Amino acid sequence: MSLAVLHSRALSGMDAPEVMVEVHLANGLPSFTIVGLPEAEVKESKDRVRAALQTAQFDFPARRITVNLAPADLPKESGRYDLPIALGILAASGQIPKESLDGYEIAGELALTGELRPIRGALAMTVSITNGKGKKDQIGGNGRAFILPQNSAAEAALVRDAVILPARSLLEVCAHLAGRTQLTPYKTDEQISYTEYPDFNEVKGQSLPKRALEIAAAGGHSVLMSGPPGTGKSMLASRFPGILPAMTEQEALESAAIQSLNSGFRIELWRRRPFRSPHHTASGVALVGGGSIPRPGEISLAHHGVLFLDELPEFDRKVLEVLREPLESGRITISRAARQADFPASFQLLAAMNPCPCGYLGHFNGKCRCTPDQVSRYRSKISGPLLDRIDLHIEVPALPEDELTARNTSEASAQIRERVEGARKIQIERQGKANFLLGTKEIDKYCLTDDTGMALLKQAISRLNLSARAYHRILKVARSIADLAGESVIKPVHIAEAVQYRRFEI
Repeated sequence: MSLAVLHSRALSGMDAPEVMVEVHLANGLPSFTIVGLPEAEVKESKDRVRAALQTAQFDFPARRITVNLAPADLPKESGRYDLPIALGILAASGQIPKESLDGYEIAGELALTGELRPIRGALAMTVSITNGKGKKDQIGGNGRAFILPQNSAAEAALVRDAVILPARSLLEVCAHLAGRTQLTPYKTDEQISYTEYPDFNEVKGQSLPKRALEIAAAGGHSVLMSGPPGTGKSMLASRFPGILPAMTEQEALESAAIQSLNSGFRIELWRRRPFRSPHHTASGVALVGGGSIPRPGEISLAHHGVLFLDELPEFDRKVLEVLREPLESGRITISRAARQADFPASFQLLAAMNPCPCGYLGHFNGKCRCTPDQVSRYRSKISGPLLDRIDLHIEVPALPEDELTARNTSEASAQIRERVEGARKIQIERQGKANFLLGTKEIDKYCLTDDTGMALLKQAISRLNLSARAYHRILKVARSIADLAGESVIKPVHIAEAVQYRRFEI
């Protein structure tokens, strides 16, 4: 029977559902048809596959070729089906043996020369497969290996126990399946060269903002920095990832898998927390993700890392409002008429802004001439509900001349990171998660304070008109301050410091 069945993978959000590539050759006028809800890139694979087979000196059968990509109701996109379609044609026409095809998952885009080009989402597919997703066909679970292009194998091999077989061309894959020359399983290079983060000791002064960022790093809290131009807000933000705790392997895999969906992952970024800084002209779709075939946006690409929004009031107000839900839930669901995609978005928000339109309100040179009405309109571009979700509001003032010209004695990032990792270790041992993830019941259990601290907190709620959300966030920030100090109980001094980070009015 002129039929061959191969296994491949699709991408649907973060999932990689299995796709059965069924190739049937029948008598009749020569034709080549692909069915199974293919997008334009998949339909165009007919010409790539034909040219690649002919260039590799295989016979292209002059018969009626039907390729079915099952399940039929799952949209198929990209060129990853080129290689399984080409192999299916060769197997159905008897040019390669079909008996061993069931032992492999296959994905790869073909050049007209028969060379294999890298594919998008290789790591995401491998992560999804090894996680099982309720399927029996786990790589490493039943011995099924993953045949991928050479340039996509490095990221896929980061998943433990995955059997990755890299190939440079269609001929190499055919030789492997025919038992002539075996493909060698890819071994991960343990000696990955990392690029160092910029160091905090390059920023002069600003001891109070640095203290606030250390607290934010310890507990995973969001931060809004306000200050005149040139005071170091962007410098502090770019150095912030360098004081965050080291990523766990699970966090690194999740973060890298999302970046792989947009072809943005590079092997040298492995175990490095992402730092995303979109321009203020970015749209809501660019920020949260979307498209006819949903792709992750900036908040998902910053998963387990930092999203830095510079010049916050310059963003469109509607764009900023889309951040409210993922800041609370750590996920974003993109719904379209025919499909839905769910992406993780557990990011740490850093934002920066000027205090007024000219930027110099409160500057010691006194050159601001903005009217109160102009300042009010400028600040009202950021909604109250969004501000309420930001844990720490801090001021980054202009440095006096003597402090700016003095010798820099700031702490290095490594020293700050050591304290941050110690505080995060305490949190994991106590509650199994970072402080910013604590729910209401967990706050009542783990964020305990004495009568004096509670009286201080009640006074702050009354005088500052704090919401219930702000009350809980103050407690979580105070818990992080206490963890940095090695205290098991939140003391009044910790409450007082946490409250001052909510007193800054913008």
